[in-house]
Amino acid sequence: MKLPAVSESQRYRGLYVYDFGEWTALGYTAEEIAVLLESEAWRNGKVYKIVRATPDGRMELRGVAPERFQLESGMFFNRNDLEAGRADFSNLRQLGHSRAVPCRAFLHLADRGESKDAARYVTALIYPAEYEDEMSRWLLDAEYAAGDLVEGGPSHVSNYYADEKTILERQQLWSQPAIPSRSPEEVLSSVRRAVQR
Repeated sequence: MKLPAVSESQRYRGLYVYDFGEWTALGYTAEEIAVLLESEAWRNGKVYKIVRATPDGRMELRGVAPERFQLESGMFFNRNDLEAGRADFSNLRQLGHSRAVPCRAFLHLADRGESKDAARYVTALIYPAEYEDEMSRWLLDAEYAAGDLVEGGPSHVSNYYADEKTILERQQLWSQPAIPSRSPEEVLSSVRRAVQR
C-alpha cells in the first residue's frame, strides 16, 4: 500500500486511511469511514487508523476491522449503594459538560434490581467502539475514578442491553470534534482524492 505524501503529517494522527484496492486515500474521520463501509460501491475496502505520525512524514498505521464501525462499546461503573451510583452518574455527566467528549456517547444510571451476579446500580457510558482508546484517554486525563467494580467493552454493552433494568437517569453527551465530518454525499463524491483534508 502506497500512501500519498502529505505535509504536516502530525495533523493526521487519529484519522483514517482507506485502501480502495486500486488506490489509497487518507484523512477520513471515523464517521466518514462508516459512510464508505455502508456504501455498495466501496464497502470492501481496508481501513487503517493513523496512530502515530512523525515530522518527516512517516506514519504508523493500525488495521481496523470494518465491524468495529458497527459496534458499540462502553464502560460500566458498578455500585451496590444508590447514592454512590448517583454521585458517579452526576460526576460523569459534569465531566461530559466541562471537557469535550471525544465522540457522541450516552450515559445511564440503571437499577438492575436484586441480583446475586452483579452490583445493583450501574452507571453506563456507551459510545461507538472505534473510540475506545480516545474515551479511555479522556477518562484517564480527567482522573475520573468511580464504581466499586468497573467493566468495559462491546460484550458488556450487549449484556447491559439484555439485562432487565430500570433506567433512573439518562443523559446524551455530544462531542465537538476538532475535525468535523463531511456529509455522506461529499465523502462519496471525493473518493478519488488521495488526501481528504
